[in-house]
Amino acid sequence: MSKRTVAIICGFLVALFYAYNFTAAKEVTPEHVGPFGLAWYRVVATCVIFWGISLFTKSKEKIPYQELPLIALAAFCGVGFNMVTFMWGLSLTSPISASVLMVSTPIIVLVLSALFLKERLHSLRIVGILIGFSGAALLTLLSTGEGAEAKDPFLGNILVLVNAISYGIYILLAKRLTAKYDVFMLMKWLYFFGVLIITPFGISQGLEFEITTASTETLLNIGYVVIFATFGTYMLNIIAIRTLKPSVVAVFIYLQPLLATIIAVGLDKDVITWQKLVAGLLIFSGVFLTGLRGKSQ
Repeated sequence: MSKRTVAIICGFLVALFYAYNFTAAKEVTPEHVGPFGLAWYRVVATCVIFWGISLFTKSKEKIPYQELPLIALAAFCGVGFNMVTFMWGLSLTSPISASVLMVSTPIIVLVLSALFLKERLHSLRIVGILIGFSGAALLTLLSTGEGAEAKDPFLGNILVLVNAISYGIYILLAKRLTAKYDVFMLMKWLYFFGVLIITPFGISQGLEFEITTASTETLLNIGYVVIFATFGTYMLNIIAIRTLKPSVVAVFIYLQPLLATIIAVGLDKDVITWQKLVAGLLIFSGVFLTGLRGKSQ
């Protein structure tokens, strides 16, 4: 099996794990544990896992001190700030709305690539960017009919969109870092800095959670969020990033709304509204148009 095939499989599994995460995390926060507390659990537990694995790896590679600021920035964008805004936003909006907004990540990556990597923006890409962001704006501004679980869909959608921007920056930074360093070595330092960044925000909510009185379902959902939707996705995604272009990695986010909608509606945890359908169509159309020119180059 080629490296590219393995990377594509990893990308698909990331999409699947993230898709259920919208429902699993929504079941936990904010009813059982605060969004910052759940984000803190995700980062701390995953940090422990990566550092534990590193004890059994034979890699003696060391990261130069001058690279630590870049790793800290990647940790801020992809582990700390990214998770805080996502969990906070998801606690206020619906699983389907959050997953639809995450589709804007490929467009964000394209814009960031144009700004920082000097990738050319042709006319189709510009049109696609405008259409895609119009869909995100529509969903954010017309956030109605979300149901009782969506406490503040407008603010929640804004936070999820901010999370998508942060994650887009992380993809670009991670692409540069994975070309240089061992995956486990890189991830353990990313999460080390992630713990430092997120602890001031999440430790109080995390410690307020009463694990002894929590139901089995709640604990299983938290376990899923930590093991599959955090450790699993970041590990698999870093493998995909190492082989594929950032824009290709971002493409797998297209699958998330479809899978997340099937899961959320199938479990009766969310409903489909016209705003979500129209916004999703606009965002998908925008992403499609931004990719047309890239295929011909």
